[in-house]
Amino acid sequence: MTSRVGLSACIITYNEADRIETCVRSLSFCDEILVVDSHSADDTRERAGALGARVIERDWPGYRSQKQFAVDAAAHDWVLCLDADERVSDTLRQEIEAVRDAGFVGHSGWSLPRITEYFGRFLRHGNAYPDRLVRLFDRRRGGWIGREIHENTRVQGPVGRLRGHLEHHPYRSLSDHQTRMHRYASLMAQSLYASGRRCGLSRVLLNAEWRFFRGYWLRLGFLDGWRGLVFALIEANYVRRKYLQLYWLSKGLPR
Repeated sequence: MTSRVGLSACIITYNEADRIETCVRSLSFCDEILVVDSHSADDTRERAGALGARVIERDWPGYRSQKQFAVDAAAHDWVLCLDADERVSDTLRQEIEAVRDAGFVGHSGWSLPRITEYFGRFLRHGNAYPDRLVRLFDRRRGGWIGREIHENTRVQGPVGRLRGHLEHHPYRSLSDHQTRMHRYASLMAQSLYASGRRCGLSRVLLNAEWRFFRGYWLRLGFLDGWRGLVFALIEANYVRRKYLQLYWLSKGLPR
């Protein structure tokens, strides 16, 4: 009889004490849960460890590098990567268990549809959905790539598609959403500038308008009601802020 393929869940954390337990519990079907924590000031590490997770404390090198470190440190070659604000739904869990029991045959990885909870309801339209991500993969054939922010995964070989949702609970409040987008905009502008990208005022003026139009109207974000409108407005402001900062850097002006 062939033994079942081992599966490691990999999570990176920083001050996630209010969310880590729900995340870890949703991964109880995995053979290992690995948490890489960048010196949380709360009891994130203790809460994760109490639920059986293996915890590594490590300095913060950036999103992509920290996630790749977790993948490399995992006990098994097949990994399932989550952020602390994500949960594996019951349907997704059943699908993952089924493909694992079959030995993950014929695929190098699997993409999962991520659905974002926004102040009491899941967004089912707009730029937020469906947000397909390859989070279940064989590390021997893939890993984390790209910039340190807005990082992504890439695998060599066939990628299957699962249907169960990866539930995303990203924002604790409206100010949390806005603050995070401001930080991401700054980080992305600096990353783009460092890679040689430059921009003029046209991108500042037009890219944000296009992002709003595409998400709210073309992708039917308005069907999510006021939540869809608020989400689209903040997303457009993120794009405007990102390109404004890139424009500023391109001009060599003081920040």
